[in-house]
Amino acid sequence: MTVMIMPENDAFLVALNDAVETLGLAPGADALRLCEAHFLALAEANAVTNLTRIDSPGDAAQKHYADSLLPLCYDLLRPNARVLDIGSGAGFPGLPLAFFRTDFDMTLLDSQIKRVNFLRACVEELAPGVEVVHARAEEAARSDMRMAFDAVVSRALAPLNVLLELSLPFLKDGGVAICYKGPKAEQEMAGAKGALMKLGGTAELFTRETLWGARTLVVVRKIGRIPIVYPRKAGIIKKMPIV
Repeated sequence: MTVMIMPENDAFLVALNDAVETLGLAPGADALRLCEAHFLALAEANAVTNLTRIDSPGDAAQKHYADSLLPLCYDLLRPNARVLDIGSGAGFPGLPLAFFRTDFDMTLLDSQIKRVNFLRACVEELAPGVEVVHARAEEAARSDMRMAFDAVVSRALAPLNVLLELSLPFLKDGGVAICYKGPKAEQEMAGAKGALMKLGGTAELFTRETLWGARTLVVVRKIGRIPIVYPRKAGIIKKMPIV
């Protein structure tokens, strides 16, 4: 697959610019252009490969790209941070973050080869400094990627107690896991108390009302070494989540 820079999509650009400005962020021209090019490539690929269910320009601008940028509203990612996007899928939230903050050392991780192939084509043309890794998170966390990142981001991947087992082993001491969650975030936090205790983390909620609905980030700071038994194998994590 080759990513083509196609004619501008005015509806997408207008919606993205408006959404980003409502978040209080200053959109640079290059960042908007890169998001647009990624959106056009995604729309083309989505016609033959199911990468996303949100494909209208306005909805995508708000619910994919602007949503991905929420951590920037709270300065949750330090300058020059090494960031891992687990289960990146079509590139969210990792690619919009990388487009807007070129100082980040971004890695995209996904287990499905069709998604990885799409991501590799995109970063080759749009973000050459971004790394794409094809692996399951449970396996990657037992490689040299363990304790290698300042931050882990994840969006719509798994319940919070499962997500923490997958995310926290990648973090350096004091690193943060930023989990994009919906209206049941508080309920998920209550169900993740056991995981926080066993894995060593403290959690905080950041909720923001936007024109396209309420958005919540669960931010977990790693405060201790993760026991070597975590993460467990995929089947065990899902069948027997930490409670």
